[in-house]
Amino acid sequence: MSMEQLYQQLILDHARERHGHGLRGDASGPGAGESFQVNPTCGDEVRLRVRLSDDGTRVADVSWEGVGCSISQASTSVLSDVVTGAGVADVESFAAAFDDLMHSRGAALDPATEERLGDAAAFAGVSKYPARVKCALLGWMALRDALIKASKGE
Repeated sequence: MSMEQLYQQLILDHARERHGHGLRGDASGPGAGESFQVNPTCGDEVRLRVRLSDDGTRVADVSWEGVGCSISQASTSVLSDVVTGAGVADVESFAAAFDDLMHSRGAALDPATEERLGDAAAFAGVSKYPARVKCALLGWMALRDALIKASKGE
């Protein structure tokens, strides 16, 4: 099985078994944030909730619900695995790296970037298809917005 086939299988697995799926907790109060995002091109939707640690430095929990294609669902599932428990600064850095990957237009990943991205590197092939990039980024856009709201206590 080629690496591309393994990546495709990982995306399909996450689309079927969506990690973090099902909204938990309250979206209001200190350290909590929620964002609803829609991809108007295809109609994919995601509502994502984030709760920060008591000191506001870590992502304590991520939960979400959404409808859409396997790419948007799988990307948000991987996001949930990657950011839960991570430091907020690390999450921002990771989100920027994923955004760079999605705008790479299929350029080969260097081994260090591939290792850093972990399962998120599976979406490298998606970057070859500009119409699908928005699908892969939908959950990440919701995460960034929810983190801003959580840090402001909105």
